[in-house]
Amino acid sequence: MKRFRLNLNLTSVIVILAVGVLVPVMLSTAAGIVAIALSKDTGGVIIGALIISFTATAAGCGLLALVFTGRKARLARQQADFIANISHELRTPLSAIKLYAQTLHSGKLADDPAQTAQCVATILRETAWLDVMIDRLLTWRATSKDMLELSMKTQPVAAAVQGAIDRFNSMVSPDELTLSVAMDSQLGVRHDAQALNAVVLNLLMNAYKYTGTQKEIGVRVRDEDHRVIIDVEDNGIGLSTADAQRIFQPFYRAARNGKEETGGIGLGLAIAWSLIEQHNGTIAVSSRPGEGSTFTINLPVTEQTP
Repeated sequence: MKRFRLNLNLTSVIVILAVGVLVPVMLSTAAGIVAIALSKDTGGVIIGALIISFTATAAGCGLLALVFTGRKARLARQQADFIANISHELRTPLSAIKLYAQTLHSGKLADDPAQTAQCVATILRETAWLDVMIDRLLTWRATSKDMLELSMKTQPVAAAVQGAIDRFNSMVSPDELTLSVAMDSQLGVRHDAQALNAVVLNLLMNAYKYTGTQKEIGVRVRDEDHRVIIDVEDNGIGLSTADAQRIFQPFYRAARNGKEETGGIGLGLAIAWSLIEQHNGTIAVSSRPGEGSTFTINLPVTEQTP
């Protein structure tokens, strides 16, 4: 005897439950209205009103149950995706570290100092990527629980931005990209240097990941009308208008060529948004598909420094 297998996704289940709630509600409401309309005494009106009241209560409970069920299912799916994505992201540098460490351990490069140095440099770069990803997770946990404490000082942002650039340069090979830097800011901004460093580093990492073989990245820092502007520009794949509007949402990852999502865990830009917001600033993106992206940080000047 042939067995029939039901293959229902979450949306189908929710639709079925919604119909199962709404149909009885509509029928009960209709019955209550008919009871009131046909009643010839006070008792009939009361019965009709009670039917409608109980129906409304049941409908409210049913809708709440649907909302909570849908939210719980979305959170569960989001958590599963997060675990899968972070596992993939951590596995990439770990695999490279393991490979080059095994190469060194084999002794095959004992007589080749240049190759040995290259292996060590690669291990250090991959370790730096791994360190940044772990820092990102810890930062997200702190910001999501309102536990992140910033050490705010008023000073120019050049040191924090340059620190991010130096850290980024230690994570990539010098011949992998063209990085241009223009520092033209003297005004003081009240900021946490480590937090701003993390934001700029994240933008640089994104620019690196979403550009092709001819990677061109530019960083510009300038003063403009009592504001300090930090631009990170790339010649990468760009973003659609829909992606640009949602790119700062937690766990959101843009689609590549409108088909598949790009890599990552979708937390970097959400953390950047949160950190810049705590600096009373803004962060925005200007982008078009195939024409690269420019992320702009706008910070208020606290005081002018000579």
